Amino acid sequence: MLTETNRIEFKRELTRELDIEREVVAFLNYHEGGVVYIGIDDSGNAVGVKDIDGDILKTKDRIRMGISPSPMGLFDVTVERIDEVPVIKIFVASGSEKPYYKTKYGLSERGCFLRVGTASEPMTSKQIEDLYAKRVRQSLKNIPSPHQDLTFRQLRIYYDSQGLTLNDSFAKTLDLLTTDGSYNYVAYLLADSNSMSIKLAKYTGTDRDDLIENHEYGYCSLLKATEQVLNRLQVENTVKSSIGYPYRTDTPLWNERAVRELVINAIVHNDYFNEVPPKFELFSDRLEITSAGSLPNGMSMSDFFNGVSNPRNKELMRVFRDVDLVESLGTGLLRVLKVYKKEDFVFMDNFTRVIIPYAVTLSNTDENVAEKYINELSERQQLIIKTILGIAQNVAENVAENVAEKIIVNTKYLSERLGVNRKTVQRDLTELVEKNLVRWVGSDKTGHWEVIGKGVE
Repeated sequence: MLTETNRIEFKRELTRELDIEREVVAFLNYHEGGVVYIGIDDSGNAVGVKDIDGDILKTKDRIRMGISPSPMGLFDVTVERIDEVPVIKIFVASGSEKPYYKTKYGLSERGCFLRVGTASEPMTSKQIEDLYAKRVRQSLKNIPSPHQDLTFRQLRIYYDSQGLTLNDSFAKTLDLLTTDGSYNYVAYLLADSNSMSIKLAKYTGTDRDDLIENHEYGYCSLLKATEQVLNRLQVENTVKSSIGYPYRTDTPLWNERAVRELVINAIVHNDYFNEVPPKFELFSDRLEITSAGSLPNGMSMSDFFNGVSNPRNKELMRVFRDVDLVESLGTGLLRVLKVYKKEDFVFMDNFTRVIIPYAVTLSNTDENVAEKYINELSERQQLIIKTILGIAQNVAENVAENVAEKIIVNTKYLSERLGVNRKTVQRDLTELVEKNLVRWVGSDKTGHWEVIGKGVE
């Protein structure tokens, strides 16, 4: 049997008399958010919902139309089976534009509610005034765009890719307008052209002394900039960790899905109020993701690590969800914590940083990785290395199929394969031996050449 708590509310059925808006408003204003179940009675018994699809549509419409500011992007309505019967689950995140209220009654004690224990209680006038003052100061929705001649071709492309069409009133629908009808700062971030640029830096060592690459992704829609950052990190996520007989081992530096989640979170939840974009830094032993802003007001570290969702930029969250860059609310961080530790998160006064340790440490002084030296060789010497590796892999594959072919990768064979005389090949092989990149294995007559990592015996 289930039990109501400060974050769980039961309702037997959806009726006109049921004030579902009140319950959702209370959770939107509560610092932890919450869940409303329809189809469970006050005793915690699952009784089910007869018209599950119809009630889901009605629930979504009532929440969307009956609550202000817009709760879009802050709730999910799904079906869950409890005791073999279907019930409706309304997941509500804590909102960043508190106080939320029932549109019909406005910012009043009849319209504003807050979760207190297991009940949704009316807010006092003082609570409403204090929360409203904070909202006006913090919301990007209320900050006008520095330019009003904005275009949104890139935004339309992303929506079209999901089979969604932006009509002429999309700016209002997506909350891209201030109260006076001008474009707000969210619109500016999503526009085709803006001054926001996300930086991705790469260093040779473990500190910031030796910068070797500095990329900027931006001056365009934040959606496009996000995709550019993700694509670049995908390129960086493979290191040739070893080359030896018979295979080269490629090892990813980080868990791609977890880091993708962290990258998008850093961009969506970044505090753009002071025009400071998130930053991504690649070191020889780690990836650091730094975003502006610490934990949202009213959220504790315990809330954060337990998956409590409180989007800093609700309008951005909604758009990123529409184009399938962000998944269900409250689930992303929990997936990340299956791979990385709480200790990898650093909360500062004005910034949040995630430090992702590499699975393999890169170092410009690491002499156990043969590939580093290959790039310093002549084209013919590189071809020798690749030929030896290629033949070794082919032989291994043939052995696996029980059709092994006897190939002796000796100086004669390399000479014939590369089309140069033996003396030239032997001279190259001597240099490769001196660099400890290849070695002769076996007797003088029946032995063969193989590729090794420097210092590997």
